[in-house]
This record gives sequence, structure tokens and C-alpha cells, in this order.
Amino acid sequence: MAVGLQLPAPLLPIDGLRLGVAAAGIRYRSRNDLLVIEAASGTRGAAVFTKNAFCAAPVQLARRHLGIAAPRFLLVNAGNANAGTGAAGLAAAQETCRLLAERGGCAVDAVLPFSTGVIGEPLPVDRFADGIESALADLRKDAWLDAAHTIMTTDTLPKGGSRQIEIDGHTVTLTGIAKGAGMIRPDMATLLVFIGTDAGLPEALLGKVLHAAMAESFNSITVDGDTSTNDACTLLATGASGIEIVDADSPGYAAFAAALADLCQQLAQAVIRDGEGATKFVTVDVVGARSKDEARQVGFTVAHSPLVKTALFASDPNWGRILAAVGRSGIPDLDAARVDLDINGVRIATAGGRDPAYTEARGQAALAESDIVIRIDLSRGDASARIWTNDLSHEYVRINADYRS
Repeated sequence: MAVGLQLPAPLLPIDGLRLGVAAAGIRYRSRNDLLVIEAASGTRGAAVFTKNAFCAAPVQLARRHLGIAAPRFLLVNAGNANAGTGAAGLAAAQETCRLLAERGGCAVDAVLPFSTGVIGEPLPVDRFADGIESALADLRKDAWLDAAHTIMTTDTLPKGGSRQIEIDGHTVTLTGIAKGAGMIRPDMATLLVFIGTDAGLPEALLGKVLHAAMAESFNSITVDGDTSTNDACTLLATGASGIEIVDADSPGYAAFAAALADLCQQLAQAVIRDGEGATKFVTVDVVGARSKDEARQVGFTVAHSPLVKTALFASDPNWGRILAAVGRSGIPDLDAARVDLDINGVRIATAGGRDPAYTEARGQAALAESDIVIRIDLSRGDASARIWTNDLSHEYVRINADYRS
């Protein structure tokens, strides 16, 4: 039921990165569920992880390993989150890293593990050895789309994109893939994101540019208000293009940062368009706020409201639910008599009440579209924010009720 989402355009290879996939039988049968990403020596990495205190074993280990060694391999499995598994889960994640390090000829600390799937189930480590062997034998530069398929769980389509820019006469390429359709909200991002580039950046700058890109992408989306235990977004920079961006004043930094931000926004929006059971892609624009944080607070209150989201699913212009969400967003001294509301360009409410020109027919026509823009003007400042979300349908309930069966 993805809303306006199609298979990604051809994904460009990144010099210095190879990807291999395998069917390890970790949970799924007759499909690939194990991904290995090999990074050439000299590759630098940065990552952002979930803020969920109940974070999964692979998150704990990947965070630890990234602080010790440069990444040589990423190991990703789908179908089992290895979360809520305690000390045994941590030992299992460590063992999978050891298996790959042994076969890949690197230190265990140079392997970053990632998992996604059902929470609370023991990780079947015995299935990793053969899977890792098969994935290593499959390593290719052009396997990004296969990798995007491999990491899917409730996703209906793989998500990926590429960008190319010119810096000092050199072509710099960025390619990324993402998975995620439910248990999506900020406090990091989507479920799993892997981005590669052939530019060279030091670790600190890599982390800075990644965090900046996420602010207006993965940290501006929500499907259901649930932060996953396994969220991770990883950026690998191989330097193979010959371009080294040493600081924010370097030639090309602004272009690189813009390309990364644009790619992250594409991937983040793809997650919302593929939200579990989604029939609407919804942009919530909040303007006229005193600060960006205030605008985001209002936007997320509207985007998280089950009453708003179910009305959107029914294409019901029950605009009072939107105003009610704005009113309970916790903004101090909000003057409701100054709030304006538009949906897809149709003025719904002016100065806190029904606009004199509004008709139910115009409201229904606006909400009948699959892409919807809700614009809320607080009329109290110059700050704004944009949040992306979707509707809440019968299918969302069915998918999540049946997820473990």
C-alpha cells in the first residue's frame, strides 16, 4: 500500500565498498536475510543510534566498536532484532562479529553489527557462519539494490537513492539504502540506514555532517510515535574519489552536505510513503512559531494524533481534531484566535475558527488526495518546521497484530 513509492532508480556503486547478501534462514525462508558490507582499508565511519534506553545488543556493540576501530565490515541481519535478550544477546552479537572478522581477516572491533526484526527472540548464531561465507562469496560493488531488499521486514518496497556532485573536477558519489515502515519516530530516525560515499572526511566532520542531515530528514518523520530499539544510521567514507574534505571551510563541503541532506530526505520520505498500511503521505508545515523547537512540537503533536490520522485515512475533513492537537501541544501562551489552518491549499480555519468561505465539499476534495499538506500558521513568530507522517488504517492494525505469527 505504499503511497506514490516506486522501486529506486539504479543505485550507483561506491569505490571502496562491496556488498554481499545471503539467505541464512535467521527467520525468513526462501529469501535473503543477511547482508555484509565490506569497506576498503582507510574508510572512515560515523553513525547515529537510537536513544531508546532499551537499545538492542547490536546497537550497544556497534557503538562500542565504532569508538575503537575504523569499520572494515558491516554485518546486518533481518528478522531478528536481538533486542531484549540481555547478556546472552550481547554475547551472540559478539560471536557474529567474531565469525565475520575471522573470515574477513580483520579485528573483531572492526565489525559493526546491525539487526532488525522481532524483539525478545534469541539470535540463532548457528545460522550465521554459512550465511557469512555465502555473503562474502557474493561481494559486489553493484549490489546496493539487493542489499536494500535483504534488510526489509514489513517494508513493501526497497528504499534507496544516489547522488553525484562535482568537487574540484572530481565526481563524488553518494549512495544510500534504508529500511523501515513501522515503529518509526524521531530520537534517531528510521530503523536502519546505510550510506556510502567515495569522498574522504575525518571522523569528527563525518559525524557533524551526518547529524546535520538527519535533523531535516530522519528526525522529522513519524509513522506511529514508537522509537525502535534498533535504530541506526551509518555513513562510510572511503576517500576513493581522491577528494578529501578536511573541515567545514573546505571547497566542496557545502555541496557535499547538501547532497547528503537531500539523499537522507529522500530515504526518510520513502519510509513514510511505505508506512505500514499507509494510504496518505502527509506533510505538516508549521509556520509563524517563535522557535523551530516550538514549531516541531506542534507538528509532531498533530502527526502523532490517532484522531487526526484516522480522519486522514477516511478522507474526513474533521479539522477540529487538528486544532485540538495544536491546542494541546503544550505551547505556552498560544493565542488560538490567531491560528490559521489550510489543507492542500484550501483555507479551513481563519483566526481560530471556521473560515467563512470554507465548505465541506472543498474540505473533502482536499483530503481525497493521496498527498496531503497540512499548513498551520501560529501567527506568533518567524520560525517554521516541516514534519512528514501518514494516516492510520485498518491495515496498520492487522500488520502489527500479526507481526510475530
